[in-house]
Amino acid sequence: MTVKYTKEHEWIRVEGDTATVGITEHAQEQLGDVVFVELPAIGKKLSKGGDAAVVESVKAASEVYAPVTGEVIATNGDLEGDPALVNRAAEGEGWFMKIKLADKSELDDLMDKAAYDKFVS
Repeated sequence: MTVKYTKEHEWIRVEGDTATVGITEHAQEQLGDVVFVELPAIGKKLSKGGDAAVVESVKAASEVYAPVTGEVIATNGDLEGDPALVNRAAEGEGWFMKIKLADKSELDDLMDKAAYDKFVS
């Protein structure tokens, strides 16, 4: 299992050819209380860097970008009834979607935890 991070504050956890995606702890702290999450449709094709989801907080609405190219194969239905799960467990139970990877080499452009921590500090 590999975990990588984007400059747009998404995390991606890769197991085989499936990637679980969410926003980072840092991102949820910046957003404040999350009140709504709009998830992509299952089967939607995503392009790396393209819009994948929307997260709204009491402060702002923000796009969540696809860290990789692929197809959405699952979404976290728990977020519909409990969007604050993102605040409580941004890098765990508050995940947004699972993507079937189209090109694993795209992961090479992303940061590891140490690089991301340095990026946000």
